[in-house]
Parts: sequence; C-alpha cells; structure tokens
Amino acid sequence: MSPGKAVEEPSRIGRLPDLVAARAITPGVLQGYEKLSFASFKEKVEDPVDNTARWDTEPVRELLVEARRRFADSAPTASDAWLAPRLHYTLRLTRSEASDSGSWNFLALCVAPEFVHWRWAGGKNGKGVGQAARFAGRWDLQCFSRLWWAAELFRDGSNYGPVEVACGNQDILNTVLRQEMIQHRPAAQALLRLQRGRVVRTGRDVNAAASAANAAAATLVYEAMAPDELQDSDALREWVLAAGDDASIQYETLPQGPGDGSVPHRSAEILAEWFEKLFKDAPVRGKVKAE
Repeated sequence: MSPGKAVEEPSRIGRLPDLVAARAITPGVLQGYEKLSFASFKEKVEDPVDNTARWDTEPVRELLVEARRRFADSAPTASDAWLAPRLHYTLRLTRSEASDSGSWNFLALCVAPEFVHWRWAGGKNGKGVGQAARFAGRWDLQCFSRLWWAAELFRDGSNYGPVEVACGNQDILNTVLRQEMIQHRPAAQALLRLQRGRVVRTGRDVNAAASAANAAAATLVYEAMAPDELQDSDALREWVLAAGDDASIQYETLPQGPGDGSVPHRSAEILAEWFEKLFKDAPVRGKVKAE
C-alpha cells in the first residue's frame, strides 16, 4: 500500500466463507504482526441477504471502538458483560442468520480484527491470540458470536439485565453457554437466580450447578416441569427490521431488546428451587463437603 493511500473499509456486513477465513488465519495474524485488509477478501465476500440498515458496519465498528476505550485499563474479559447486550441490540439477526458463521467471519477478519486481537491476546501487552476459532470457529468460541448468542439465550424478553450477570462470569461463557439446558429460557434464568442469590459463588460452583442440572433432565423434562411461553415471532421480526429506525444505542444505560415475551416468572422459580437442591449434592472441584 502506498503512503497516504486510504485503507478501504467495508460499509456493509457480508458473508465470508469458512474456507476463505481459515486460509487467512496464519500464525502471523494470530501473533498480530501480519495485518489483514478488506481489499484482500473483497472478491470473495458474499452480499448480505437484504438491503436493510441492520447490515451497516458503522454502528458495530463504533461500538467496538467504545468498548476498547472503556476497558483500556482493565482486563479485556471485563468488556464482555458490557458489550454482549449492546452487540445484540446493534446487530439484529434472526437465530437462523446468527447460526451462519459467514457473517461472524466477516466481522472478525474484515471489520474488526484489531478488536479480536485486543480481546483474546491479553490487551495491550498480549502475545497473540491462542485459538484461530476466535476469528473463525465454533459459535461459542468465536469472538463475536459467543457474545451475541449469550445475549440471545440469557435475555429475559426485552430485558438485557440477566445478560450482564451471565457475561460477567467467564465460566458461564466458557462452559455453561454450550450446554443444552440453556436452550430452555426458564432454565437459563433459574441458573442466574442461583448466582444472584449467592447460592453459587464461584466459577466452580456455577459449573457444578449447571452440570448437575444438565445431567438431571433433558429439555423436554424442563418443559413439563416449568413450561415456557411461545415467543412472539411478529414482535421479534419487527424489532429486527427496525434497525436504523430505533433510537441510537446509549452507552451508559442498557438498551431494550425485542419485545417478544418475558420468561414465565413461576417457571424460572420452580427450576431455581430444583437446581438449588441438585447443587447441594453436586461435587464441586476443590471443595470438601462437610460431614
């Protein structure tokens, strides 16, 4: 690139195929001394599925810049709880769209590779990103998809408060997030109730409680014990398509998610009581039970 020449940046979030992404993630990219450029991917990127404002890159780019500014003097992990609900609010996807790794590949390699390196290389003095999956990989490992899905699975309808609780605990993000029980909304809220109520206090406690609950029953059993309510698909679709029309995101306060229905309070309460009983008998690594 010649001196003074502007760096080309994408204005829309496209889809970068997995194979293209995998070939681009070299040891130099992981270590941070080989820089990625959108120009090198441009001919291989697929266009977004529609022309709505939800695919604009600028709001996402601004959000990530703000996250780095806010947590510049903190451990990068501290940014997760702040960023997850705001990323979900800004990047309005259906679950089907969020299941497509191509958009996440694009964000990590074409829009914000510097953020991926900052978050996963250990901040300013980091020595490199340890896993290529942080750029392009499984949904619960990839830098941005893990936060978006955490927000989707732990939100209580339009309330992102539970997402902050969940993403403030790295054990929930690293282990609990991929367990089947979290697919049941009352079960996800019940687990967070144990944490808020100080029934579980440490990361090992959280893992033990979640493992016991996950092993004790399948999702179908949860539905029988503590039924969920059908989410309002029309309200969700309306919220998704309102990107660009809704108020701009406020950094100091939590935004409002889709109004597709809250988790039934009683169902979450029933499961929280059951999970607490299971946890009392669950083995916790490093903890000796009283006789």
